[in-house]
Amino acid sequence: MTPQPNPEVGAAVKAADRAHVFHSWSAQELIDPLAVAGAEGSYFWDYDGNRYLDLTSGLVFTNIGYQHPKVVAAIQEQAARMTTFAPAFAVEARSEAARLIAERTPGDLDKIFFTNGGADAVEHAVRMARLHTGRPKVLSAYRSYHGGTQQAVNITGDPRRWASDSAAAGVVHFWAPFLYRSRFYAETEEQECARALEHLETTIAFEGPSTIAAILLETVPGTAGIMLPPPGYLAGVRELCDKYGIVFILDEVMAGFGRTGEWFAADLYGVTPDLMTFAKGVNSGYVPLGGVAISGAVAETFAKRPYPGGLTYSGHPLACAAAVATIKVMAEEGIVRNAARLGAEVLGPALRELAERHPSVGEVRGVGMFWALELVKNRETREPLVPYNASGAANAPMAAFTSAAKSSGIWPFVNMNRTHVVPPCNVSEAELKEGLAALDTALSAADEHTE
Repeated sequence: MTPQPNPEVGAAVKAADRAHVFHSWSAQELIDPLAVAGAEGSYFWDYDGNRYLDLTSGLVFTNIGYQHPKVVAAIQEQAARMTTFAPAFAVEARSEAARLIAERTPGDLDKIFFTNGGADAVEHAVRMARLHTGRPKVLSAYRSYHGGTQQAVNITGDPRRWASDSAAAGVVHFWAPFLYRSRFYAETEEQECARALEHLETTIAFEGPSTIAAILLETVPGTAGIMLPPPGYLAGVRELCDKYGIVFILDEVMAGFGRTGEWFAADLYGVTPDLMTFAKGVNSGYVPLGGVAISGAVAETFAKRPYPGGLTYSGHPLACAAAVATIKVMAEEGIVRNAARLGAEVLGPALRELAERHPSVGEVRGVGMFWALELVKNRETREPLVPYNASGAANAPMAAFTSAAKSSGIWPFVNMNRTHVVPPCNVSEAELKEGLAALDTALSAADEHTE
């Protein structure tokens, strides 16, 4: 679709937003939200007629792009038949969505508890683990993000936790493997994996295994930097959980439903958790939906004992109808295969070529349609382009890169010293190459701040 400029409407939309909308994670008077006029496929546009290739996939959720006609039609049809219904009843869209999800989850994760999004999925997974084990503590990694609700943000390991950290949520953080910035003085992936697992087992020992309900990890951490776990790490965590009777929870809110070139990132590593959270890509974010996939052993805990939790909109028919249509579209159109192929054959190689030309790129890492560039001031020392959790003037180099990217016609996803490249999983090869050319131009702005 060719965007038609309408700046007067855009100005009215912006004015109403600034007068009444309270934005998340923002100092309200310091932001200038773009007024969006429309979106289709891999693109969106503003009221001035500027079109952007969306390298953020919304917030990493439009895995099938914007306005897919089959999903839009499914939502319309469901709205005409049954717009909503309470969660205590068996409803066709809800049952079918659960069946299709369970068909794709690893192992025996065959029971699905629906939530409204990823954060409350994490909340309920932790509650289930605590009730299943009768233990209070949860272990999670630094460099992680698990949601903005009170429990989920305390489990989170990045600075978004700090303002809400109660220090009383029963959460203990540990270091997960990340060779590029190793906390274990490792020189190889094998060393990083072994030392990270030793560190985790030591943490378990000193916290007391009998006090730990769950270990919660993003299968592939998302906004924290897309750090792929080294071979053997997740299997090693699985073994530690089995050894100490701890519930293993994988957070697939961002990595799930094709993002890594598999239905779930756990499939890349041949690991089955006891609980797995999902959201975002399950229906491409068209209607809010999340959930917890539950193993047989955990589900059995609540076979004759009521589960003390629920949500008014759990398994909302419109959201579930969108999920059914999205999963079918992904299967019919080979979208998961597309993500895997383009990641391996186009995106990964091209990003590595960019790294060779741009001194601001310290490392390229990723898989499927899930990539990150680590931006640095100095490649040899690996000094970050801006200080950790920088803002204001200290963040100027990242701000310059972001501005250059938008001017080049791409909408970037930046977080601290990284730009993430996470287009829709059904992006075309031509669109991807267009975005890479724009990224090449934008990185020159970051290069100006290197030593």
